[in-house]
Amino acid sequence: MLNLRYKFKEVLTQAGLLEGKPAALWRLARFDKPIGTFLVLWPAMWALWIASDGLPSALHLFVFVSGAIAMRAAGCVINDIADRNIDGHVERTKARPLAAGELSLKDAIIFFVVLCFSALLLVLCLNTSAIVWSFGALALACIYPFMKRYTFLPQVFLGAAFAWSIPMAFAAVIEKVPALAWIIFTATLLWTVAYDTIYAMMDREDDLKIGVKSTAILFGNA
Repeated sequence: MLNLRYKFKEVLTQAGLLEGKPAALWRLARFDKPIGTFLVLWPAMWALWIASDGLPSALHLFVFVSGAIAMRAAGCVINDIADRNIDGHVERTKARPLAAGELSLKDAIIFFVVLCFSALLLVLCLNTSAIVWSFGALALACIYPFMKRYTFLPQVFLGAAFAWSIPMAFAAVIEKVPALAWIIFTATLLWTVAYDTIYAMMDREDDLKIGVKSTAILFGNA
């Protein structure tokens, strides 16, 4: 999978598609760091396989894999839009395209809309129940980046966003969301809080200086 990604990136580079603004958009969406896409995709795959008794349809696989790519990218873009005045003060994020001035706010907003519209087109291939649940995914993607200003638990909102594909998958396959789906949802949420708290430890000192909240700060003071 990683070799395929590097070959794809090499082809785009040779074609001149990863220079200037396209390169900045590529990095804004974190296409160069696909681990986040896998973290979004795995819960969706768990739910699809369980809901479909181990035999998910080709359509569902296509929609949820493509949707994970699109919505993870959209989430990264809206996150950088929200943090554009903060990222420059954090060592790990100061080179991000918006913080570094490689892209304008307008560029980022247009890109976000394009990604969300792509995800919408995918969701429209599913049944009405899944479409209704998809609005929750969009809401969480838009809300999460701002939570670090108001609560020490932004990772909980991130966990909910990453786990939201679980009720969507069950709704897409069986048109309902049973208790099992919420058990998997809760486990995924807690798992996400755990690994993102570890990730947030890298920014703890910078976050304390600029007043950004996280579970890394909350648990560190416990």
